[in-house]
Amino acid sequence: MAQIKFLLCFGLLNCLIVYGFAQQGGNICIAANAKSCADCIQAGPNCGWCKNITFLQEGESTSARCDDLEVLKTKGCPPGEIENPRGSQEMLKNKEVTNRVKGAAESLRPEDITQIQPQQVRLKLRIGEPQTFSLKFKRAEDYPIDLYYLMDLSYSMKDDLENVKSLGTSLMSKMKNITSDFRIGFGSFVEKTVMPYISTTPAKIRNPCTGDLNCTSPFSYRNVLNFTSNGSLFNKLVGDQQISGNLDSPEGGFDAIMQVAVCGSKIGWRNVTRLLVFSTDAGFHFAGDGKLGGIVLPNDGQCHLDDNMYTMSHYYDYPSIAHLVQKLSDNNIQIIFAVTQEFQPVYKELKNLIPKSAVGTLSSNSSNVIQLIIDAYNSLSSEVILENNKLPKEVAIEYKSFCKNGVNGTGDEGRKCSNISIGDEVRFEIKVTASQCPEKGQSETIKIKPLGFTEEVEINLEFICECDCHNEGIADSDLCHYGNGTFECGACRCKPGRIGKQCECSIEEVNSEDMSGTCRATNSSEICSNNGECICGQCVCKKRENTNEIYSGQYCQCDNFNCDRSDGLICGGHGECKCRECDCWANYTGSACECPLDTTPCEAANGQICNGRGICECGVCNCTDSKFQGPTCELCQTCLGVCAEHKDCVQCKAFNKGEKKERCEEECSHFSLILVDRREKLPQPGQYEALTHCKEKDIDDCWFYFTYSVDSNNKAVVHVVKTPECPTGPDIIPIVAGVVAGIVLIGLALLLIWKLLMIIHDRREFAKFEKEKMNAKWDTQENPIYKSPINNFKNPNYGRKAGL
Repeated sequence: MAQIKFLLCFGLLNCLIVYGFAQQGGNICIAANAKSCADCIQAGPNCGWCKNITFLQEGESTSARCDDLEVLKTKGCPPGEIENPRGSQEMLKNKEVTNRVKGAAESLRPEDITQIQPQQVRLKLRIGEPQTFSLKFKRAEDYPIDLYYLMDLSYSMKDDLENVKSLGTSLMSKMKNITSDFRIGFGSFVEKTVMPYISTTPAKIRNPCTGDLNCTSPFSYRNVLNFTSNGSLFNKLVGDQQISGNLDSPEGGFDAIMQVAVCGSKIGWRNVTRLLVFSTDAGFHFAGDGKLGGIVLPNDGQCHLDDNMYTMSHYYDYPSIAHLVQKLSDNNIQIIFAVTQEFQPVYKELKNLIPKSAVGTLSSNSSNVIQLIIDAYNSLSSEVILENNKLPKEVAIEYKSFCKNGVNGTGDEGRKCSNISIGDEVRFEIKVTASQCPEKGQSETIKIKPLGFTEEVEINLEFICECDCHNEGIADSDLCHYGNGTFECGACRCKPGRIGKQCECSIEEVNSEDMSGTCRATNSSEICSNNGECICGQCVCKKRENTNEIYSGQYCQCDNFNCDRSDGLICGGHGECKCRECDCWANYTGSACECPLDTTPCEAANGQICNGRGICECGVCNCTDSKFQGPTCELCQTCLGVCAEHKDCVQCKAFNKGEKKERCEEECSHFSLILVDRREKLPQPGQYEALTHCKEKDIDDCWFYFTYSVDSNNKAVVHVVKTPECPTGPDIIPIVAGVVAGIVLIGLALLLIWKLLMIIHDRREFAKFEKEKMNAKWDTQENPIYKSPINNFKNPNYGRKAGL
């Protein structure tokens, strides 16, 4: 009786009955054409498999056992006979988050403090069925902190070093307000010790700083102090440091960051909050810059500290930013860039590439570094960002956050919560979905952790790829055509190479007597083109999940969805896909109907197709003249212009002279020439297409005029004024006479000017003399000692009348 239930159908009508359910649109269970229970449950979370032996009607194929759960019940499959395994989740480690209070009597080790819950989860995943669990995070109070201060010791940081020397005790004092378990370390860097980054002359190696005796030899990276809780020791060792120097402005800080990140065992990082303070007043070298010094090997991301010195700076290139991001994340290090105002924009761009990083403005002498560190730490610790390791290709994760004050997020925003204070508790919803079963193995492990924290959630994934009844199968059962399959879940699961309800057919049998021989196209070994099932010598094509996508043809060799695409559309949206070839609409052609026959997009501004310099193909100009570009072949970056381009050819054809005179026939046959008597007879705008008026000089310095245009037949035409305008020779006599007259006149003018100046000078001198003469005074006072040698006697009788 069981064998009767598995009889093959004969005739096309019965084959159509077998696939009657497959014609229901949108049923992914039927579209899967499942041959086993495993195939069925992997088709979708709502697909079930009826394992009841008597379930199939006569003529139905094995795939009819797979259908929607509700449909199976209505078709008469007992609920207890339906295989429908479901996914599940189990908390393997679910320790509560720590409610630690600062100053409490109990002393907890860092590894005993829990900030994330749960810690380990097992998820059983069925394909297409998501599993969701909650993740809780709570910032623990008084959580230990390790801070490593990495300082640029190039010469420009000399005054900064003085302020950092007292950083240890001061920072210890300030950090007591945050945690009672704080340790600090110190390292310094300068640059790679090769040219051209430093000067390799012996004198410069000993002292790279001109005029400063307290300057040490350059180095790449030095670990000065492992982590310690002794602030005074920090001050002492940092106080012993000396400044150094290099040649270029960017520094080798990336080499130092890489070594600090990967040399945890040598530096002494603990599994606590890890902070790296990067202090500099300059930019940075990154991957590729090492070629300047002949260093081409990529950075290997390994620790190379020997006696606390990085020894391979001359051997390995600088690390890339992506490499640093990976190593900082792997080692749970949060970096704080303490940089001067000048380099703020550069390091803010770098911050955007490095998750859980901060940028602070360093004063010119680093006097504000302690407050900068505290502010940056508060900023970093107030944000929680979840990240997961690389996912298997079969798995997808979705995040949803439930933060403070009702702030929720999804997508990338669902990974983080901001403004988190100590003691605040936030929750994330993690949804894990499998899209297919893995090719190898049935389990995977992924990890989720908050960036910058050492704690993580381990998720063990187990994929449900087989039904429970698979374990009860009978291998090599006689019910499966003499042992050609395993009878499991009420049906035969055929061995590789066998097909049919009872595994009665072999895909290797290709002779004409083979019942599947009529299901193969000529010169093809594929049964029904691998797009259908051969039943009773006829191909019954698969039904796809998208009911608009259809296989067709005698051998299911045709479909309406595998035609060429253009702009992401089948047949470019300008035709129909018929048997994998596009049947284009009117005015379209091409394998994907991507080529419009309309030439309007190819018309240039002058009305010509492709400016007369190309061919319109698929509505796009293919410029045949390599000098011209652009959508209509109108752009020419190297052209001299129409006038300059045709100047030499016009000279040789019109006047039989110029540079192309000897090869005029070979190089200047691309236009026809028409001579005109005067400039007024040259063509005017409107008479020709793309008319250009030109005025050029020939080799005799004569001006000649011509026009360049294109006629209605797309032929170039040049009209030229047949008589050039040449400059006339000079008249020698007038020029000589003019020169002589000019010289004479200039001489007379100079004499007159000289005479005039002399007259003015004389008059000024005479006036000055007259003025001084008028101002002169004579002294009439007599000297009392002086006695004149002349005596004056007066006649007493002088003037009297006679006789008196």
